[in-house]
Amino acid sequence: MPILAQRSGRDERPELYPPELLALFDDGFIASYDLFEEYVSRQALAVFRSTGLEQACRQETDVAEAMRRAGLDPAIARVPAAWILEMVAARNWIVRRSGASGEALYCLQQPLPALPPAEVRASQERQDPACLPAYDIAELAAGHYPAVLRGETSGEQALFGPEGILPWVKYFSNENPIYAVSNAIGAIAAAGALPPGKTEILEIGAGLGSGADALLRQLQAGGRACDYVMTDVSPLFLKRAQRTVAARHPHAAVTTAALDIDRPFAEQGMDAGRFSLAFGVNVLHVARDLAATLAELRKALRPGGMLVMAECVRPFAGRAFHLELVFNLLASFRDAVTVPGWRPNGGFLTPEQWRMALECNGFLDVRTYPDIETIRHAYPSSVCAALVARRA
Repeated sequence: MPILAQRSGRDERPELYPPELLALFDDGFIASYDLFEEYVSRQALAVFRSTGLEQACRQETDVAEAMRRAGLDPAIARVPAAWILEMVAARNWIVRRSGASGEALYCLQQPLPALPPAEVRASQERQDPACLPAYDIAELAAGHYPAVLRGETSGEQALFGPEGILPWVKYFSNENPIYAVSNAIGAIAAAGALPPGKTEILEIGAGLGSGADALLRQLQAGGRACDYVMTDVSPLFLKRAQRTVAARHPHAAVTTAALDIDRPFAEQGMDAGRFSLAFGVNVLHVARDLAATLAELRKALRPGGMLVMAECVRPFAGRAFHLELVFNLLASFRDAVTVPGWRPNGGFLTPEQWRMALECNGFLDVRTYPDIETIRHAYPSSVCAALVARRA
């Protein structure tokens, strides 16, 4: 996300971002964001080599044949392999063309560049070392690509095993600017969407508590009180989140509950029509059946209740982007129930797909905050936004 907009060649941030968000996208953040994109591109190049896809592309190939040549498990590798090839082709390191049936064909026609990821990490350490937890997670994922894509281990085991716990704790933190921006946008959007008076808030996928921390700080700054129910499917994450939030917000009315967004909420003790706001940060895109999860969220809300979900939004349909390096390893990210028109793939969706998903499943007045649908034409790398909608 360079400072100068792609469409005009000048800085359009003051025109495109609301004043309360502008400080989040200062020059320092943009520099770090650009460095991280470069780092992920270089890791994608390293994974292109380590998975055998480099050798597979020495003769022109489609994704399926590339996987076969590289000895990758097609049941696991289809989405990650397609992403790797698209990322490498986007940098013109390999040639991509459309075949007779419209399929993507790839070919390595020149020597690959020597671009060590460590060079970019060193630049980031000089620029802002607080962002390094994002680099640690990307490095962790890249190192496991060969084993996961060959079916020797699962992405869940690779990323959330013992070696992954501490990196994730540091990554899902408001001390990590690359992740904290999503929490901040979600918190500002949620505080602005709350109806007057004391409210009850349901947070789904609370993880390690950084989203709750951001929203509670935003509410306290505005003098707002609430009853806050923080939920997650992971007991380990939920315990850590409870300790973090209790230490930082000792006077807040916060309770915790186990909640799997892929199961009916009533079966898990969640009362219908209880909440005035449903909130989450980077969780809704992993719902296995998005329509079913949205139906459960709608039932959990009071009539007129608000849904605010901070998400990494895919700027344009069919275009790979850097944050998928990590999450493409996870079956829960890849293997969603698809729906023509608004759920064509697992994982990240475009603004248009999110709008249709919400409108088709009982929500009104759908908008993105900030207006990512406009911003993306000036800054195609901008992916952080909140989805805001009202229960019909």
